[in-house]
Amino acid sequence: MQDYYAARAHEYDRIYAKPERQSDLRRMESWLPQALAGRSVLELACGTGYWTQFYAPAARQVVALDSSPETLEIARTRVPPQVQLLTGDAYRPPQAATAFDGAFAGFWWSHIPLQRIPAFLERLHAVLQPGAKVVFMDNRFVAGSSTPLSERTPEGDTYQLRKLEDGSSHRVLKNFPTAEFLLATVEPNAAVASYHQWTYFWALEYSLK
Repeated sequence: MQDYYAARAHEYDRIYAKPERQSDLRRMESWLPQALAGRSVLELACGTGYWTQFYAPAARQVVALDSSPETLEIARTRVPPQVQLLTGDAYRPPQAATAFDGAFAGFWWSHIPLQRIPAFLERLHAVLQPGAKVVFMDNRFVAGSSTPLSERTPEGDTYQLRKLEDGSSHRVLKNFPTAEFLLATVEPNAAVASYHQWTYFWALEYSLK
């Protein structure tokens, strides 16, 4: 996965150019800053900083990490100077001197193997304050717009076969969870949770107990 996104870094944001998705994107760009306003936010798998640029001005503090130096290089040209960008593993979030009261990951949940989700959330929640706001955003599967699924494993994970401009092909994990699955997954740790749906995207928003 890391090699794929490193190779894709300079063409990654073209996914946001699809004409049919523009209305959704404008709504999400407006919604996200409101969800994280005034928070000290830890962003996981920030990629090129595409979403960071929209909510960071409204946040109190942002620490954003990604495992790819190539995408972080692009992010540095895009995000406000007060954003701290780090090379790091989303499965091992950093422990700050003062726990974060917000967390965000855009288009990362779909790349987590189903069996790893509980441990991933446990580690994320461990670096957050009680009452912290957590936001995930990702793709819905829409036939004719989404890359077709090429494989489903016995565990339920689904994969796409993606091609890059250099002609290389990559087998990429891409899950499309239901609202029911998402809400049930975070329910044990959420004081309140809500699911938001657009035509091509979804968002999960919850506050920690």
